[in-house]
This record gives sequence, C-alpha cells and structure tokens, in this order.
Amino acid sequence: MAADRRSSRSPGGPQHPEGEGEPSTAGEQEATGSRGPDRRTVLAYLLAAPTLAVGVRFGADATAAPQAEAAVPSLPQPADLFDLGDMQTLAGAPTSGLIRVEVHEDGTVSFAVPRTEVGQGMTTAVAMMIAEEMDLPVDRVKVQLADARPELLFNQLTGGSNSMRSVYVPVRTAAAVARQRLVSTAAKRWGVDASKLSTDGGVIRDGSARSVTYGELAKAAASTEVAAATARLKPASEFTVLGKPHNRIDARDIVTGRKQFGLDLQVPDAKPTMVRRPPTVNGTVTAVHNADAVRNMPGITDVVTIEHGVAVRGETFGQCIDALRALEVSWGRGTVDGESDESVLAKLKRAQLPMIVPPLLTKKIDAEFTFAFASNAPLEPDNAIADVREDRAEIWANVKAPIVAQGDIAHRLGLPQHRVTVHVVEGGGSFGRRLFHDVAAEAAEISQKMGKPVKLSWSRTDTFRQGRTHPMCVSRVRATYAAGNVLSYEQRHTGSETDFGHGLGDMITATATKLPVVGNLTFAETIFQLTQSTPYHFGVTTHLLNEVPLKFNTGSMRNIYSPNVACARELVVDQLAARTGRDPVEFRREFLRDKRLRAVLDKAVEEGEWGRSMPALTAQGIALHGEYRGAVAVLAEIDCRPETVGREVRDGVTGPRVTKALIVVDAGFAINPRGLEAQMMGCFNDGLAMALTSSLHIDKGLPLEGSWDNYFYTRQWNTPLELRVVVMPSDEKPGGAGELGVAPAFAAVACAYARATGSMPTRFPVNHDTLSFEPLPRQPSTPPSPTDGLDRAY
Repeated sequence: MAADRRSSRSPGGPQHPEGEGEPSTAGEQEATGSRGPDRRTVLAYLLAAPTLAVGVRFGADATAAPQAEAAVPSLPQPADLFDLGDMQTLAGAPTSGLIRVEVHEDGTVSFAVPRTEVGQGMTTAVAMMIAEEMDLPVDRVKVQLADARPELLFNQLTGGSNSMRSVYVPVRTAAAVARQRLVSTAAKRWGVDASKLSTDGGVIRDGSARSVTYGELAKAAASTEVAAATARLKPASEFTVLGKPHNRIDARDIVTGRKQFGLDLQVPDAKPTMVRRPPTVNGTVTAVHNADAVRNMPGITDVVTIEHGVAVRGETFGQCIDALRALEVSWGRGTVDGESDESVLAKLKRAQLPMIVPPLLTKKIDAEFTFAFASNAPLEPDNAIADVREDRAEIWANVKAPIVAQGDIAHRLGLPQHRVTVHVVEGGGSFGRRLFHDVAAEAAEISQKMGKPVKLSWSRTDTFRQGRTHPMCVSRVRATYAAGNVLSYEQRHTGSETDFGHGLGDMITATATKLPVVGNLTFAETIFQLTQSTPYHFGVTTHLLNEVPLKFNTGSMRNIYSPNVACARELVVDQLAARTGRDPVEFRREFLRDKRLRAVLDKAVEEGEWGRSMPALTAQGIALHGEYRGAVAVLAEIDCRPETVGREVRDGVTGPRVTKALIVVDAGFAINPRGLEAQMMGCFNDGLAMALTSSLHIDKGLPLEGSWDNYFYTRQWNTPLELRVVVMPSDEKPGGAGELGVAPAFAAVACAYARATGSMPTRFPVNHDTLSFEPLPRQPSTPPSPTDGLDRAY
C-alpha cells in the first residue's frame, strides 16, 4: 500500500515525517488522549445536511519578518510584519464553519466559493485543492460562486491577491475531513478497520474484494448535527494534483463560446437598457425635453431619469443606442467640472509632504515622478441585471464585494438587506473595477423606477469616461548616501483621493487594534502602509501618503499603489548604483534585505543574460518587488532606435518596443504553475502599458479617451517577441500572485528605457504628453449614425 500512496491513500498508515496525518473529530482526540490541534491543524465542522457537508475555518496565519543583514540596516516596515493580505485573513477568521464542501449522490463534490472569478483562474485552483485531498479527478469537482451572504462578514471580498492565501488550508481541510468521513462510513458498513481501506478516483476500496463510490455513501456519511473535526493534510511529497500544471476548468467553454457571462444570462423580461450620460463626471439631469417622443421610438418601452443620466429600455441594444442619440437633455454640473491634468497636478504638488532627513554631510538624490490617470476598465463591458419588486429585489452582476453591494443596494431601494438577493456572476476581467458595484446599483435604480426587470449595459465610452480611474499621483524620492552606503530613503506619494468604499475600509475598522501602524491614519494611509515596503537596507526608510480629496470616480487598480511607488524607487536605485560606481544588479544584491528576492534576482541574471553587449539605444532593465508574501524579478530589453520607433506605428501611436522580457517569480508554493505563469504574463502587459502607452487625459472634467481604440493598452504589436516566466520552487505557503508582477514589470521597462536613452523618465506613461487621437464628442452626434456601435460615443 505504501508504494501506491501517491495515487491512493490508506487512512490508518504511519504518519509522514512532516507530522501530517489523518483527520479526526474533537471527540476522538479526547478519547485517545491526544493533544489539541497543533500549528499545522485547521479546524473544520461536520455540518447537519442531507448529504455529507463539511464546513471550514478561515484563520489568520502570521509570517515572521526577515532578518537584517546590512551594515546600515533598515528596521522592519509595517508590511514586512503584517501586510494587507494578513489583515484580510484576520478579518475573515470569525466566520468559521460557514463555508462548506458538499458531497453529492452522483459522486461529484461542490463548493460555493465566497470569492469572485474574473479570469484569474481562482475556481480552477480551488477545484484542484479539493481534488487533491479527496483523491478525486478535478472534473468531478464543481466550483460555483456564492451569492452574497452577509453572515460571512468580511469573508466575501475578492481583492488584495488574498484568495489563495486565505482558502488554501481551509478548503483542503474540509476536503480531507469529508474524505475521512466517507472512509469511516465504508469501514463501518463493511465491519473492517478503516486503516485497511484506500481511496482513488472517488472510490473507496477494500483491497480487491469490494469497492464503493463516494456518491453511494453521500447520504450515509451525512451528519445529523454539527460536530467539530480536525484534519492533518497531505504533505507536498504526496501531491498528484497540486503543484502540477493544469488547464483551466472552464477553458473549453471559453474557447468555444459556451461560457456564460452577465449579458448572456436570460432573465425573464429583462430587456436591454442603456443610459445617456452627462458631458462631465457625475453630472446631473436638469431637464429631458423630448422624453415622450423617444418613448414612442421603435422598440423603446421606457425612459426614466436617474441620478446621473437618462435610462432607456428597449427590445434591442441597437434601439437603445438610437434612443440615446435622439434624447435632448439639459445637464447640471458634475463634481470635477473644469479640472484638467494640469490643474490636478498643481494641486498634488502643493499637497506634498516634506522630507524629514536633512542631507547633512552626505550626497543626495532628489527625484520626482508624475503618473497620469489610468483606466481599470476590463474587456467585458460593465453590465448587470436587476429585477426590483415592491418587496424584494434580485440582482445578477459580477461584483467582488457582494455583501457591500447587497447592503448598499438595499439601502438605496428602501428594502431590508435580506430582501435583496445578489447573484455573483463570473466576469471577463476586473483589474479593480469590479470591487465597486456602481453598475449593479444603477440597474437596481432603473428597475425600481421603471417597475420592470432590466439588462443594463454600459458602453465602452461610459466605462472610460464615467467609470473608475486610477488616480493621478506624484511620487517624490530623496536618498542620501556616503562612503558607498545609502543612509536614508524617503518616499512621499501624493495622489488624488482613492475610494476604498468597497469593504476594505470596514476591514480596517474591524482589525484596527491588531495592525502594526500607529496614529489616526485614513483608510488609504493604512492600506499604503500595509502594502509598501522598500526591499533594500537603505538606513532610515520612510514611506508616507497624502491624498487630495478631488471628486473623481476613483478606485484601486491592479496592485493599488505599488506600480507607481516601485517604478519611482527602482529608477532611483539605478541612479544610486551609477552614483556609487556599481552595476545595477550588484548594487541591488548588496543591499537586499530578503533572501527570496536575492534568489529571484540571481535567477533572472542567469536566465536573462544580464550585461550582454547590446546596440546603442537598446538596453536591459531590471527591477525587483516583494509583496503578498512573494518575490519577483523582471528583466526587460527595450529598443528605442529611431528605425524601430518609426516602424512600430499602430493606432496612431509610436514608441519604443520591448523586445524581450523574463519574469522570475517566487509566490510561495505554486498551486497551479500554469495559472501562475498566466498571471505573470498579464501582470507584465499591465506594467508595460503603464510605462509606455496607456493613460487618461483629463480635460474640463472628463477623460478624453472614449474607448479601447484611443486608450492605448498593450497591443500585439508592442508586446515582447519573447516573454518567459520562471516559477521558482518554494517550500513557503502560497502567497498572492494576481497583482504581484505589475510593479516590477512597470519598473523594469522604465529602467530599460532610462538606460537605452541615457535619460531617466519622470512622467508616465512616456508618451502621455502626445495626444495621438481625435477625442470622441462629449455628447452624441445627431442625427444618429447607423455605422456607429457600442464602441463609439452614441
């Protein structure tokens, strides 16, 4: 039997060297005199249910700070001790036992995960965890997205790259307890010792004598009451699923067009609905002059005024677009009328916090970097379905904070929260946008006012101009150095206010006494402190945030503050290396505080051939970043030669070409290496766009960009011809990965650009000052153009 432990398991065999064994109930522990759960043990519950169900605990799991090793060491920073993901896990801990794995009579296992799938592959990773611990094929595990469940408190928010960190042990524990319960039930039925039985492929076997499937035992194994149980999990040496590359469980449906997104759902009588929006951000309606005439247009059923626009409902989206163009509306002021890139930047510079370390008897580097507004629009158009009745409401939307959405929508509709059902739909991307439920709330408002179900879709122009944006910010850095050492590093980050009204703020309030930050910090300042950490021993090190309360519609974008902060930092690190006569890699290696960062750096240097000879106006850049209990090094090569810049012209954009990129990542144990590679590739393309091409231009209170054709996210023509990801082996617990690679990708491209051109860039993206497109009109053109579609201003 021991020889077959990788493909089948016997519950009564000897414990493996790591000390992880089999699950038992708390009562069994007491009866045998064994000690309670140790640090490897996670509590689970057998739940009262018709078929076997096991609940799980989501608990906190702190990580020790790294040891200092440099001559002028920096003290541990708050994010080293306790980061944003730790806070999220801590906040979710009290709702133990409220999330469960269920075994069904057809032999499948299901789990309603309290997180949102937006393309990151989270459901695949969860299915792999359950399959591993239950000795099941992955395709026998069904993972759904849970509806909003307010009893989960803070345990239903997807963000901060926390999902895998928070569910890895609990979900495996529940699966292991479920498997043990099934084995015990089979042993009792056959009158044999459970240790003689093995499991494989969802079947329990008594040698070659007899077998029974999980499905056949699902009812018999069910518990009639809630009972505590503990489990010791498989060691990594026995894994046959986890840690192995696996395709997404929904890959076939995606490529064949069968996968269902929000607009694919067919809710009875939920007809297409769109909104005519104001010419400035958050403008209001003062009068609709031809509502009756529009209501009588072909296919149009309803026209109503809402908080920020005029909604129309029709038989088709095309008819809705015609109606929007025909509307004659007078508009009131918005919240940022008159604001522009120049006015916002001036306000940010006036609000910068002072440095505190005087450059006495030392040399210094002072640098200031400006980062433009950016869009976090996903590829899938924003959409939601709402059916609001007098006494209840039902919402279908891709939301990453469904409990917050449910409570806010209930308040807006004047309903008790339990009378609002929010179904979480899988989404086609998020990048921070779906942390906010603006579209779902607007659909609910429209449905209530019309008294009918609606299927609301925002146009691309709606999303880019009235949706959420990553705020413009300025990052100022001062570093002092002498005798080959860096004595101080100060960074002052100033931005337009970031809205954290999506649940993270409530988490901060709930965990405030346990956070390693002091003072009366704002939500934004707290999140900044829990995410920002300089990975180098640079003596006295401080990071401070100040935000100006401008009323743009802002929100977190992938990796929140880190891309801008890390880009500024790594550019200054290259400057320090040059000033002290060191190679950029050797300088980083000498001052690094973390051995994992040193390992990914060394691997990147080896695999990427750092320092190889390159033509003039081409160069390599390297950057490091540690966050989410992970470490990444990115090495990028760029070509800034005039013949390359001139040749690579697409969509009216010219610019340098990143020709080669290498990402070396240590995100702890890689649950699904293939998924981790995909995340890193996406992170790189985000960072590349931030460095070179993508931004919003604000003019008179409105972004000029109105669609993907003039928001220059990374395109096929400017992605690297060679992009490679190296996943480092790791014995660490899984860290966060969904955002981990954005900051070092941005920084590596910026550093490569600086080395190729001989001039450090200080405004990003580097092409922001060149407006290379004709902006769409602020208001629809009339008469309507039959050639215009959803991707144009209607």
